[in-house]
Amino acid sequence: MPAFRYTAVDSWGRRITGWEEASAGAVLEAELRRRGLWVLEVTTEVDDRGARLRLGRSYRRAVLVLTRSMASLLRAGLPLARALRITRAVVGGPAADALGAIEAAVARGVPLHAALAVHDRLFPALYVGLIRAGERSGNLAGAFSRLASYLEQREALRQRLLSASIYPLLLAGAGGVAIAVLLLFVLPQFVELLEGAGASLPSTTSFLLAVAEAARSAWLLFVLLPVSVLGIALWHGTTEQGRRAGAMLLLRLPLVSELRRRALGARFAYLVATLLGGGAPLLHALKDTAESIGDPVHDRFFEPVLINGRMAVRDGAIKTFPLRGIKDSPPYLHDGRLPTLADAVEFFNIVLQVQLTEQEKQDLLAFLYTL
Repeated sequence: MPAFRYTAVDSWGRRITGWEEASAGAVLEAELRRRGLWVLEVTTEVDDRGARLRLGRSYRRAVLVLTRSMASLLRAGLPLARALRITRAVVGGPAADALGAIEAAVARGVPLHAALAVHDRLFPALYVGLIRAGERSGNLAGAFSRLASYLEQREALRQRLLSASIYPLLLAGAGGVAIAVLLLFVLPQFVELLEGAGASLPSTTSFLLAVAEAARSAWLLFVLLPVSVLGIALWHGTTEQGRRAGAMLLLRLPLVSELRRRALGARFAYLVATLLGGGAPLLHALKDTAESIGDPVHDRFFEPVLINGRMAVRDGAIKTFPLRGIKDSPPYLHDGRLPTLADAVEFFNIVLQVQLTEQEKQDLLAFLYTL
């Protein structure tokens, strides 16, 4: 029996997301309605894990080509399935196999972003998040165009950084080899000459000689130690706790932390701007950004906070945060016809026919003045 992912809202207005097996999506939707839930979305679970790719360096080029191709074809008005088929022929190679699996999943009714998310080596979380935004806003061609521009800029930046780092890396490597040769082979020869002449060695020279002697006698340990540390770090990075610890470490290192924060801030602003530009509500944009930021500590972008001792979250009891400071921003209404808060309360009492008593009006005014 196939599994479906659903998103619904209960009678308290809380959003509920989960997976459940059913014979068909319509059957699950009817069952959720019977439970008193308002169904927002029911999608098929994607289970093409065996089709995942493990590509080399050429995957970036393949992703850029297929992204630009999809943007052009969708802007020309081609249906999504046909655009995927044509792009598959254009790209070729291993990426074409992934596009074939994606095309088959889309034909079964799977959303495009869910089909892309299966091939996480080919399409990272940021890529999937922007496609999700394009699907929700109805501007999938625009999403692919923005992604193509982003990938081109990132590739150009990577090439510039690589070109700029080649010379310093060569100098560092040559310098390291020269220092190792001096310590291990040249300096001991001079030491024998100095000792034969009866001269005493300076403390710094004695320290360097001790290090060189330790390196010669235990060279295997000096080789295996950094390799072991690197292997443990890579293995630890395969776990969720390890990736989170590594991300937190990068945010605390003196020089790296500032660059890391700026990169995450730019990515966060780019995603939120894209989602809001596509017409997504602010809360949905923040939630999708948190899921698509591609960082192990992404939850800090959408975590509950305390305001005046109360939790400020989407599902919280307080819904009046936009009214904060309202007493300091007269006049009111779109044309400023209401000079005071008392006038605004009386106006809406009449228009909405709430029929508030004088005491209730005073209580409402007292509440608004506290915000």
